[in-house]
Amino acid sequence: MHLEPHTPDDTPWAHLPKGLLAAPDSTPHPRLRLHRAFPSVYLPDKRDLIVYLPPGYDHHPDSTYPVLYLQDGQNLFDPRTSFIPGQTWEVREQADAAIRAGDVEPLIIVGIYNTGDRRLAEYTHERDWQRGGGEAAQYGLTLTREILPWIATQYRVRTDRDSTGLGGSSLGGLVSLYLGLRYATWFGKLAVLSPSVWWNHKSILGYVNEHAPGIWDRPRLWLDVGDKEGRRSVHDVETLNRRLKANHWRPGETLHFEKVHGATHDEPSWARRVRPLLRFLFPAQEMSDRGI
Repeated sequence: MHLEPHTPDDTPWAHLPKGLLAAPDSTPHPRLRLHRAFPSVYLPDKRDLIVYLPPGYDHHPDSTYPVLYLQDGQNLFDPRTSFIPGQTWEVREQADAAIRAGDVEPLIIVGIYNTGDRRLAEYTHERDWQRGGGEAAQYGLTLTREILPWIATQYRVRTDRDSTGLGGSSLGGLVSLYLGLRYATWFGKLAVLSPSVWWNHKSILGYVNEHAPGIWDRPRLWLDVGDKEGRRSVHDVETLNRRLKANHWRPGETLHFEKVHGATHDEPSWARRVRPLLRFLFPAQEMSDRGI
């Protein structure tokens, strides 16, 4: 059993990039900051990072914020960069609305761009003999030893486990679940949308069984699937939900599972889930005090 401890002393601070200035003029909103070509000593490709700052961030310099890291960053905010042009998760719009309504605690959201052809390799935890892959452990090092500490030097994020979330959809959901369990002392909140449970003969199910017993405090986990994603996908995610419950995730407390009516496997469908998943993972304090 292997759980990565949250030990800042392991961080290779000397390798963190310097001078990656934000480029707000190349984003669709002034509270989105784009950092181009973030390098890694663990993976060969550079990747862009896009950072959402909540309303009021620049006016409250003493405030600190929880943070959610999301995969496939080019699909989250900017219709010009999304895989299907014009279709995004609408994360800024959804987060702004939830924060202004008082449903969600103001938070910072970091979108980590995928690297195109190498997305499959970086987002899969085991190598499949037909499809390849299996570099998620290296991606996890890039995430925890490079991206997270660098973001903490640039933005006023809280770095404790309960303030740090990780999420994604499809293969991004798969890698978020894998890394969320592998680094259970780092991430206290997971957003797992339409995960690719099928990868390598559904080996993630065995991984849950193997790693869950070593996690003292279960991360709060949002899990969903659209009911129009295909019978096999729905069945796989329902199986994952049962596996999580068998491993002591508690529905309504540490686990929310939803089969989303009419939802397909695409950005507009995932956009519908942004506000409710933020409400579950990052509820405003008064809601959290009432157990909502």
